[in-house]
Amino acid sequence: MWIRLRRSVSQEAVGALATAAMATPATEDTSEGKADSSTSKVAFYEKVVVHPLVLLSVVDHYNRTAKDTKKRVVGMLLGSVSKGVVDVTNSFAVPFEEDDKDPNIWFLDHSFKEQMFAMFKKVNASEKLIGWYSTGPKIRPGDLNVDQLVRRYTPNPVMVIIDVKPKQLGIPTEAYHAVEEIREGQQLAWTFKHITSEISATESEEVGVEHLLRDVKDTTVSTLANQVVQKLGSLKGLASRLQEIDAYLQNVLSGRLPVNHQIIYKLQDIFNLLPNLNIEALIKAFAVKTNDMMLAIYLSSIIRTIVALHNLVNNKLVNKEKERAANEPAKSSDATGAEDKKKDAKAEPKEDKKEAK
Repeated sequence: MWIRLRRSVSQEAVGALATAAMATPATEDTSEGKADSSTSKVAFYEKVVVHPLVLLSVVDHYNRTAKDTKKRVVGMLLGSVSKGVVDVTNSFAVPFEEDDKDPNIWFLDHSFKEQMFAMFKKVNASEKLIGWYSTGPKIRPGDLNVDQLVRRYTPNPVMVIIDVKPKQLGIPTEAYHAVEEIREGQQLAWTFKHITSEISATESEEVGVEHLLRDVKDTTVSTLANQVVQKLGSLKGLASRLQEIDAYLQNVLSGRLPVNHQIIYKLQDIFNLLPNLNIEALIKAFAVKTNDMMLAIYLSSIIRTIVALHNLVNNKLVNKEKERAANEPAKSSDATGAEDKKKDAKAEPKEDKKEAK
C-alpha cells in the first residue's frame, strides 16, 4: 500500500514531539565517496523522505537473505540533502553479519559497499551516500558502531529503520541521526536522535506503485467502504499516538525520563488548539454537523440500494424479452412443420384410393 501515503494522523505528529532539531543544510560526501573529516560539521535534519523504490528494495533484500529468521539486513541509502530535508531515492544491500550474544561483534563488507557505490555513481552521479538502513525493527546496541563506520564515507549519515513486518498502524519507517550528547554527571557520548519521517513519491513512482497494487486491491469493495476503513485506521493511529504521549508524560512524572521542555511546549500548543467542549453552542454545532453528515450518508445508501434494485429489475425484463424473441422463430418453424405434415397425411389417403380404383 505504497503510493503517496497520507493519513489523517501521520508519524510526523509524534516526530515533531520527539525531535528538537532545527534544520540546517548538511555537508555532503566528496566526489570519491569518502567523507572529508576536516570539513565535517554536525548537521541537524528536519525530516527524512523515503521513496517507494527504497521500501520495495529493502523488502526484497530481506526476503532473499533473512526470511523466516530473526536476523536483520543492512544496506546503504542514496539520495540528496537540501535545506535539512533528506530525500532517500535509492538503496542497495550490503553483506552484514552480527553475533546474537555479543552486539560488539559484527561484520559489514565495506569493500563491497565501495564497489557498489562506484557502479551506482556511474548510473546517477547526483545520488550521494546519505546514510544506511536496517530492518531492526528497533535500535540495537551495535548500531552506533555501524554508524561510526558509515561516517567514513559521509560525515552526517542518517539511519532509517524499515519494519518489513509492521504490526502497528502508520508508516513502517523510523529515522534517526547520531549526535553527541552531554548529560549531567556523565561524559560526552553518542546517541541517536529521532527525526520525522514520511513516505513520498514522484508522479512516475505513483504510476508504478498503482500498477503493483492492482493485484492487491479488492475491486468489489466500494469507495465508501474504503473511506470508512481509512477513517477507522486514522482513528486507531490517533489513539496509539495519544497512548504514546500518555506513556511519555507518566515516565516524566515518575522521574524515569528527563523533562524535555520543547516537547512540553509542543504538547501545550496541541492542547491550546483543542476546542473547548464546555461551550453549549459548540456542542450543539458539532451535533448538528454530525447529524447532517450521517443523514447524507444514509440517504445516499438508500438511493444507491434503490438504483441497484431498479437496475436488477430492468436486467431481468431485458433478459425475458431476449428469451421471448429467441423462442418466437423456433415456434413459427415448428408450426410450419406441423402444417406440412398434416397436408402430407391428407394427400396419402387420396393416392391410395386412386390406386384401388
